[in-house]
Amino acid sequence: MSAPSLRIALISEHASPLALAGSVDSGGQNVYVAKVATALARRGHQVLVLTRRDSPDLPARQTLGPGVQVCHLDAGPPRFVPKEQLLPWMPAFEAQARELLSARAPCDVVHANFFMSGLVGLQLQRRLDLPLVVTFHALGAVRRLHQAANDGFPPERLAIERRVAHAADRVIAECPQDRLDLLQHYELPARRIAEVPCGVDLHEFRPGEALAARAQLGLDPQAFIVLQLGRMVPRKGVDNVIQALARLPAGGGRRQARLLVVGGESEKPDERLTPEIGRLRELARQLGVEARVQFVGRRGRAELARYYQAADVFVSTPWYEPFGITPLESMACARPVVGSAVGGIQHTVVDGVTGYLVPPKDPVTLAEHLDWLRTHPQQAAAMGRAGLLRVRRMFTWDQVAARLEAVYRRVLVERRQPEAGVARGLGLLRPPRGPVGVFAPPVPDQRPAAAWGYKA
Repeated sequence: MSAPSLRIALISEHASPLALAGSVDSGGQNVYVAKVATALARRGHQVLVLTRRDSPDLPARQTLGPGVQVCHLDAGPPRFVPKEQLLPWMPAFEAQARELLSARAPCDVVHANFFMSGLVGLQLQRRLDLPLVVTFHALGAVRRLHQAANDGFPPERLAIERRVAHAADRVIAECPQDRLDLLQHYELPARRIAEVPCGVDLHEFRPGEALAARAQLGLDPQAFIVLQLGRMVPRKGVDNVIQALARLPAGGGRRQARLLVVGGESEKPDERLTPEIGRLRELARQLGVEARVQFVGRRGRAELARYYQAADVFVSTPWYEPFGITPLESMACARPVVGSAVGGIQHTVVDGVTGYLVPPKDPVTLAEHLDWLRTHPQQAAAMGRAGLLRVRRMFTWDQVAARLEAVYRRVLVERRQPEAGVARGLGLLRPPRGPVGVFAPPVPDQRPAAAWGYKA
């Protein structure tokens, strides 16, 4: 007898599954929520995604696919607001989420994404007695280590994450490093952590002939093309790749190396909309490689596979990376990856097998590995094939959804067990019926903040 289907609420306050990839606040979390929602729906579940309305033109509800509805909640102005400034609007978001979930058929589980969604989830857990599963996607303690004074999130983030982590029924770690960070920085008991990776869509991303892809994109068929794709922010380390490009030796029958950079706030690269492009262009000019660095601009997900297919190698060398979906996409297109030995990249990329792992901010080592791949194309192709086998075996969204479903069902069983009831009564599985939150709303009409214990 098959298990009954579940009604699942995915909360993703700033990262809508409908957003365009590559813009400033659109990245791996948006992809994760979209793909998890649709993969869960394929397994027969009903999924409701709750996200913030960031445009007045968005409908109250929009279908993402069969069995998946996206609900846009009014919390703050209906326009883009940097995620670093969204926390004071979460009481309004929670009030609408609670009203929506109370009016529908009972929800079985809430899966919150990011710490602000987790804070909303705590209120829903307390007020509606719902199981809460949380994926943080990035931990404030780790971000603070790498960004220091450049971290724009309020200092209360770390305290909120700690409370969310300890009150949730289960916390999803996306890779072994994520699990270790939860243990070390938040002292979360290991039994409260479930490790479930991100995935890749093998229908969207698949092997393709490089020359055909280059012809479609108007790229040099003879060049050694290095691809960088993703959000255009300093921590992604694109400057490291440009510096490595400048160090690549010429001559000796080597193909000329060119860097293709995909991402930004517009389809045509615009320094006014994406200031990081201006900084990187100036760096390339100073290093004498401006003519060999091409900024493409933002591209829709349907176009991205061609860029991976056209490349000889994909490079991702961020300072830190909670998981990193783009290396999986490149591997699914049978292209080798050179990535930083940080976060999830050191889990997805097998050094010397599917590509190479290098230290972040080390253009010399990066250049050495790129040059080796350039001069050993057969071995590079073999690494690409090994990467394809790895993602097929371990990192499909259907596998991710199956593992998440197992977590949800386990949490539901625990909540029905008498010992789980005792634990909740002691405040071990959910927060006490008291205030949640630590700061004041920005405007008087956010009255629900008072119920959260926010202080002016």
